[in-house]
Amino acid sequence: MNRIARFIKENRKAAGLTQEEFAMRSGLGLRFVRDLEQGKETVRMDKVNAALAMFGMEAVPGRKEDK
Repeated sequence: MNRIARFIKENRKAAGLTQEEFAMRSGLGLRFVRDLEQGKETVRMDKVNAALAMFGMEAVPGRKEDK
């Protein structure tokens, strides 16, 4: 699982939100939230940033993580 997927899933759970509740509150689709948390490689960055914005974060360039 990539870092963003892990971050979203952990923080969503810490906030006591189901995937469905998180999707509704963030304005994202449930399918997108599921794909994001599963680490799908091809997701739209604007939607990733909408999800991250729920926790006051945004995706920025950084060093690639070794798998």
